[in-house]
Amino acid sequence: HVPLRPRKLLLHSREIDKLAGKTQEKGLTLVPLRIYFKDGMAKCEVALARGKKYHDRRESERTKEAKREAKAALYHSKRR
Repeated sequence: HVPLRPRKLLLHSREIDKLAGKTQEKGLTLVPLRIYFKDGMAKCEVALARGKKYHDRRESERTKEAKREAKAALYHSKRR
């Protein structure tokens, strides 16, 4: 058993061609949403996604930082 060997996508060839074309020309990326096991086989749900713009990235980073600081403050207030 080789756990990290390449796996095949179980899709119709036209679906693979469609996804490959969109990822190459339009700046989209194929992203795995969920990986699960069913009847002894691993299954993966995938989606096409577009990357964030610079201002969106900064905004999400700001909200992450605020949540992190709030969590740390709550942790320190409970420790006292």
